[in-house]
Amino acid sequence: MPLPLFALFLAAFVVGTNELIVAGLLPALAADLGVDIPAAGLLITGYAVGVAIGGPFLAIGTGHLPRRPLLLVLMAVFIAGNVLCALAANYWLLMAARLVISCSHGLFFGVAMILATRLVPPHRQSSAISMVVAGVTVASVLGAPIGTAIGNSFGWRASFWAIAGLGIVATLVMAALIPEAAAEERRERANLARELRAIGRQTVFLSYVIITLLMTGTFAFFSYIVPTLTEVTGVAIADVPWVLLASGIGGTVGNLVGGRLGDWRPMPALIGITAVAAAIYFVMLFAVASPLPMIVAVFAWSVVGFSFAAPVQGRILQWSSDAPNLASTLISTAFNIGIAAGAWLGGAALHGGWGYSDLPLIGIFFAVAALIVALVSWTIEKRSAAAGPVAV
Repeated sequence: MPLPLFALFLAAFVVGTNELIVAGLLPALAADLGVDIPAAGLLITGYAVGVAIGGPFLAIGTGHLPRRPLLLVLMAVFIAGNVLCALAANYWLLMAARLVISCSHGLFFGVAMILATRLVPPHRQSSAISMVVAGVTVASVLGAPIGTAIGNSFGWRASFWAIAGLGIVATLVMAALIPEAAAEERRERANLARELRAIGRQTVFLSYVIITLLMTGTFAFFSYIVPTLTEVTGVAIADVPWVLLASGIGGTVGNLVGGRLGDWRPMPALIGITAVAAAIYFVMLFAVASPLPMIVAVFAWSVVGFSFAAPVQGRILQWSSDAPNLASTLISTAFNIGIAAGAWLGGAALHGGWGYSDLPLIGIFFAVAALIVALVSWTIEKRSAAAGPVAV
């Protein structure tokens, strides 16, 4: 792995751990802050909304800034936000601190994805993207389970202190390893009309729709995975970090496989992945009450759930390479709209009388919807005589 890619990977790991940690700490947060589980789940929704709204505006406003200093400033905001999380005295202060962090999240990943694709030849761009996404998947393997274990042992505030410390380390590594030349230190102000035309292409816009649909189904289930495992499946709370570890390993494997598939044939890969995801949710409906089958299903779900990320993001960056600033940031927006919608929808379903064991039904619906959109988009793409922009 090139050293600049390693720096981006490490920072993505820290940022990903921060986003994923709340799902693992949900029962502890709810108990300590005096709210119910669905209300605590809104911490996930609030963060996602902050990323979805804040990222694009920041991308437009910072399009002319040098990327390397911009990344370092974003990480400084991230570190400060986690310190505020650790010090938050009540639910609303914690929500506000999470929103501070979310301001840096979307733009960070937008800039990081652009840099990753410029560090490798065009035919390796999906693999480069998968290395950045691998930071998030390794966050599932190590960050979220270890953070959950720290929170269970020393209190949830300790988890945020640990993330802030890791953020400092990642910032120093980026400052040392990301070269100024690769970061394109001085750029022209982004052309808003050109940026909007890029995201209006169906290959780009419908890719955002696919991301949002898949993430909605994913987080309707994942936001409540801990109470599902403990209250329905019968997994002991002390064993939950091990299940999350297995899930993270599956996600890491899936992400790397997805990167290779994206370099090969992104749309057939994406369509196949989406179809398998729907099938796994269906299996979960029957496996949820038994520990071993459910753990196996969660592992398979993680493999498939992370494997779609590199192909779909590579497709977006390929078709927007002539105006990538806003398009790359909107990737995080699409992901986080889905995360917010999923966390809210799962909570609404629980408030409406559904049980935790019913949540995979939401996953089935949205996976099938994403499959339909992918098939439509690929059909239009194949029928179009227009060629995509040349990667730069």
